[in-house]
Amino acid sequence: MSQNKDIMEGLSVVDLINFLTSRAKDAQAKLGQSTHLERCSALNKIAERVRASSEQIISANKLDLSNAIDKKLASSFIDRLTLTPERIESMAVGVEKIAKMPDPIGKSLSKWHVVSGLEIERVSTALGIIGIIYESRPNVTIDAGALCLKSGNAAILRGGSDSFHSSSLLTELMQDCVNEAGLPREVIQMIPISDRRAVDALLQAAGKVDVIVPRGGKSLVNLVQEKARVPVFAHLEGICHVYVAEGADANMARNITVNAKMRRTGICGACETLLIDKAVSHILLPDIAASLIKAGCELRGDKEARKIVPSMKSANEEDWCTEYLDAILSIRVVADFDSALAHINKYSSGHTEAIITENQHYIERFLSEVDSAIVMANTSTQFADGGEFGMGAEIGIATGRLHARGPVGADQLTSFKYNVRGRGETRK
Repeated sequence: MSQNKDIMEGLSVVDLINFLTSRAKDAQAKLGQSTHLERCSALNKIAERVRASSEQIISANKLDLSNAIDKKLASSFIDRLTLTPERIESMAVGVEKIAKMPDPIGKSLSKWHVVSGLEIERVSTALGIIGIIYESRPNVTIDAGALCLKSGNAAILRGGSDSFHSSSLLTELMQDCVNEAGLPREVIQMIPISDRRAVDALLQAAGKVDVIVPRGGKSLVNLVQEKARVPVFAHLEGICHVYVAEGADANMARNITVNAKMRRTGICGACETLLIDKAVSHILLPDIAASLIKAGCELRGDKEARKIVPSMKSANEEDWCTEYLDAILSIRVVADFDSALAHINKYSSGHTEAIITENQHYIERFLSEVDSAIVMANTSTQFADGGEFGMGAEIGIATGRLHARGPVGADQLTSFKYNVRGRGETRK
């Protein structure tokens, strides 16, 4: 990567992070003075370059895939790591969508006058320097870089070692496009080493990094939350539930459940637990289970579910707490609506939950009473994605309650300031 290699090679891990954050600070100051047109020009160049470099990107990705296969990593992990022409095109489309969105910074959020005569305006601003720590998904490199660029933030990326070749190439590609658009290439940087101490140093960089966004499994997020001295947009596990309630349409229940679990099992929006109301379980569960099994899904059910579908394996307490990220689904038959809510409240990670029913009273209660970042009715949890929400892309799904919640897009990567205008007023 062309990130001042000669300078960085002789630095200690801490000095390397200090070097990157110093460069990011200078670059972000210049980016903050850029026009929306300049930033969008850079984004459109990135989209064009991604498309034009498809073969080169796939070649780099093959190196990562070869290493992952040699390590005998899980198929779900390899799926998240894999870049195909279709996924590369999707990355390019996502960047173009980000470019077309309104400018998230410099927006007047509200304006009012106070009795002293002052005019007060709250205006959106960039957060500053954002550290993004992620694991196997090389597409996060493009999503994170593009969203930070759009929102006037500098990005310091730390991709997983298993996606190092793919992420390094994508970072360099973005830097070249940013530079061609007349903006500092250091607004997007990648930590050029896989040493885990670099993560620790980034997490300890209080005052030099404004926000950390972790995107990965539970162990990564726990590590970040335990060690960070920098504010964190937390994304915990995706223990997502689908609740088939009384009043559910049979075809809808089957189709949504299969899609929510099996479209892509390794993403955080994949359903991990199916709850089905006792009143409809004998009618609907056999068909749902048969379709899941046909799609290659292993089913683990509670006692009541196994009475209906005896071929299921027996579920235990750990299953209700597990993000499988694989073709495995736990199933529980619940007594009623309140029992379903009790289960979700106890086991949910606060990511995404869905209800399937034609009963509007249940729908409204579910949307009102379930306190997850994303709550859905009659649709697949696989739509829990910033791109599907019209944000172009996302850095991750924040499951906390401070600042950002749900898909973290360009608007969520902003803060605000107050501009106060007077006409000579002094305070008594």
